[in-house]
Amino acid sequence: MEYLDFELPIKELEEQLDKCMIIGEESEVDVSETCKQIEKKLVETRKEIYKNLTAWQRVQLSRHPNRPYTLDYIRAICGETFLELHGDRNVKDDKAMIGGLGKIGDQSYMFVGQQKGYNTKTRQLRNFGMANPEGYRKALRLMKSAEKFGIPVVCLIDTPGAYPGIEAEERGQGEAIARNILEMTRLKVPIIVVIIGEGASGGALGIGVGDKVLMLENTWYSVISPESCSSILWRSWEYKEIAAEALKLTATDMKKMKLIDEIVREPVGGAHANRDKTFEIVKNKISSHYEQLKKLSPKELVKNRMDKYANMGVFNG
Repeated sequence: MEYLDFELPIKELEEQLDKCMIIGEESEVDVSETCKQIEKKLVETRKEIYKNLTAWQRVQLSRHPNRPYTLDYIRAICGETFLELHGDRNVKDDKAMIGGLGKIGDQSYMFVGQQKGYNTKTRQLRNFGMANPEGYRKALRLMKSAEKFGIPVVCLIDTPGAYPGIEAEERGQGEAIARNILEMTRLKVPIIVVIIGEGASGGALGIGVGDKVLMLENTWYSVISPESCSSILWRSWEYKEIAAEALKLTATDMKKMKLIDEIVREPVGGAHANRDKTFEIVKNKISSHYEQLKKLSPKELVKNRMDKYANMGVFNG
């Protein structure tokens, strides 16, 4: 397990607990009472740390190296039923954007999401979760297929942004994202969006239009990352913590501004601390929201979705 700077008190207590248990196993000394005290302190410390997280600390948690990625969620939720689909039928198969069919219970869903890598090799393969235009076109192709067969769409967002390279711009990065936003607003099947990590800029918006948009507790959703904002405003990355606060990018901020529909609580310690519980929570949220959305006709779905986004940012003076 890797630890962030603010998690070091937890690391120290966990190491103390391990040492205490080893002493108990290797000697005749009864250390059960000491171990209980350390465990109690560990629980209290965890609660205290994660109860008072700053915006920047939540950004750090969203990027935690042990945090589950899109494929982890899909495999845990769908098991053996997941069938990955490839290619945009135009340029190539973008490995940073994945999608395919999977089941929760007896209900089929079309899953789409950005995938990051676990080590140097897979990070390069996945382009660090930054999709090219063909990734967004693949996502749209899959969503259109889902619409054709009446299958609901689930989008899992975790990206530092769309790939900003020259070749991506040459192939129409902006157009691909804009096209997705347009088509998603009028898709005739339910769309459930879950932000599971980073939700940065147009890269997130390209698969981010939904009837229900959910954010995990320790994620962020913003027009720009705190580091980029800091480098633009102060010509330095040193002010990223101030930028994170100013951007109002946490789940609480987004809910307050009515830009998302629900905050999904994570286990104490974040999604990486108890992966199985996190997967179960997300799975249940997807199912419960779909149960509500399936009662609506395609016409009602589109109208409600259009109204929802048209009302964002409206100011009554």
